[in-house]
Amino acid sequence: MRNTADRIRHAISFELIGLALVTPLGAWVFDTPMQDIGIVSLLSAIAATLWNYIYNLGFDRVLMRVRGDVRKTVPLRIAHAVLFEAGLLLVLLPLFAWYLGITLLQAFLMDMSFAGFYLVYAFVFNWAYDVIFPIPVNAG
Repeated sequence: MRNTADRIRHAISFELIGLALVTPLGAWVFDTPMQDIGIVSLLSAIAATLWNYIYNLGFDRVLMRVRGDVRKTVPLRIAHAVLFEAGLLLVLLPLFAWYLGITLLQAFLMDMSFAGFYLVYAFVFNWAYDVIFPIPVNAG
């Protein structure tokens, strides 16, 4: 298993890189001022960072209990990313609607777009992170 410092590095680097990508892209795609997308993205990143730590710790504990190993196969990586985004969607939907002054349906469509981006991003980032910072052989 990963230690606390590694989990913190993972969560913070994930969110910083994600913000740098999603803010200008979201402003362009939704024709919304970068400041508004930036604030929504930042609040989302804060929520996601907290969720990231809690979710990954719980996911790894479940893997250890069920499989005795925290290494992830491709199907597990897909499930990991989808479940993470589903939990985050429940929290962020009202935030998007309220701050941007849009309907819940518009917020849902916007949030689904962000979730689609982050699904792909989470898959690629987590795989790259595991390659760059491999889990120690004696972890467990």
